[in-house]
Order: sequence, then structure tokens, then C-alpha cells
Amino acid sequence: MKVVPVPVREDNYAYLLIDEKTNKAAAVDPYTVSKVKAAADQLGVEIVAGITTHHHYDHSGGNEEFAKTYPGVPIYGGSDKVPALSKLVKDQDQFTVGETIHVKCLATPCHTQDSICYYATDTSNSAQPGSVFTGDTLFIAGCGRFFEGIGEEMHAALSYLGTLPDKTVVYNGHEYTSSSLKFALSVDPDNADLARLGKIVSENSITTGLTTIGDEKEWNPFMRLASDPIKKATKADAGASESSIMDELRSLKNNFRG
Repeated sequence: MKVVPVPVREDNYAYLLIDEKTNKAAAVDPYTVSKVKAAADQLGVEIVAGITTHHHYDHSGGNEEFAKTYPGVPIYGGSDKVPALSKLVKDQDQFTVGETIHVKCLATPCHTQDSICYYATDTSNSAQPGSVFTGDTLFIAGCGRFFEGIGEEMHAALSYLGTLPDKTVVYNGHEYTSSSLKFALSVDPDNADLARLGKIVSENSITTGLTTIGDEKEWNPFMRLASDPIKKATKADAGASESSIMDELRSLKNNFRG
């Protein structure tokens, strides 16, 4: 299994999820189809599926063109709001790409109610860590805005992703890592793990695919709601629920100017 990020728009990511045994690939959120096709052609892989993380235009806006470019190729997504949808998926649904890539769908409603994260593993290589395509649910050191949900749902979504193996590689929807790092430092300034993330940011213009679910548990403030620094930053009292802390933390992030 190989994953190739394809930068599109100003800061979005499309991806090629490649079964190296058959040279067949799925295109994740292929907004700019020409760029995704060029990357696939350069790698010599055949695109056999489209995967949509959620219906927002900057992720699904290329689907109609994708369907015309690759007629008959299935497009997976979480609701009929996804353009050109042909394979509706729900939580725990599964499908394959090529012969060896197994994909499990994880419903993570909040950013949108049809947000699906896709956990991919290589059945021919159990030693290779899995990969998760998180769209705008989980960012490196951050999370998406609650456009169609509330803090309780985002807390549930990130907790769900936290049940994946710690070595699972994170492939998110946007290159927001630098700004997410600044906010994380503002609410959790003594977190030594953020220094590791700072090094990744300083050395790489593309940070997606360089971190794991285990890393997120260490440095992502939205996955550290029970920690003392986050409680302090959100002015949570002793009886505050993690959902209410999530709401307050998101509000702080929305108003953050770092």
C-alpha cells in the first residue's frame, strides 16, 4: 500500500491510495481531477475508485468531472449530498481497492453529518501501519469546525479515531498544521511533544502523512480534553463535561489570532 498526497486548491489535499500489487488506486477527494490524473499517469496506476470524505465543495467539487473522466468507476461517500455518488457508505461498511487494500468506513459526524473517515490497511503486509483519511474531522494538532454538529459529536468522533492503532498514519484534508501548532502552543504551552511537531513543520511544507494517531493523542488539544492544561485554558470547573470543554476549546480556536 502506498499513499501519494496531491495538493489541490490553496491548501487542500487529494490523495492516491495505491494497491502496489495491482497498480490500481483510489482517488480521495479528487477536487482537481487533472492533477490527480496526471499524478496517477506519472505513477503508472489505474484509478478504480473515488472516495469522498464529506460533501463540502472543496472536497467533493471534482466528483462530476471525475465521473466523466472515469465512467463506471464507483464514487464512495456518506450521503446523497455528495455529487455523483454511486456507493453510499455508513459506519463500519467495508470495501477493497485492487486486491490487497481493505478500507473500513468510520462515521464521524460533526463538521458535516456525512463526514466519513476511511481506514485503509494492506492485507498482504500486516507489518505496515494502516492509514486513515480524515477529511476535515481530524487535522494534525486540530479538528474541523462544527458546521453541522456540536462539541459532543466532535468529542465522540475524535475518540472513535483514537481507537485506531497508535501507528495509524494520518492523512487529513488541509495543510493547516502550522496554524494548528500555534493554537496548540497557546493552550498547552508546556507540552514537550509540540516541539516534535514544530520540527516537522519547520522541515516540511507538506506535513500530511508524517504523523500518527498516537502522535495526535500526545499533542492535539482536541484529543486532550481531560488534561489539566486544556481544562485550565478553557476555564473548566471541576464538574465540566468533556463535551463542554470541547465546545469552549473550539470557540477559543475560532477566535484565535496567532
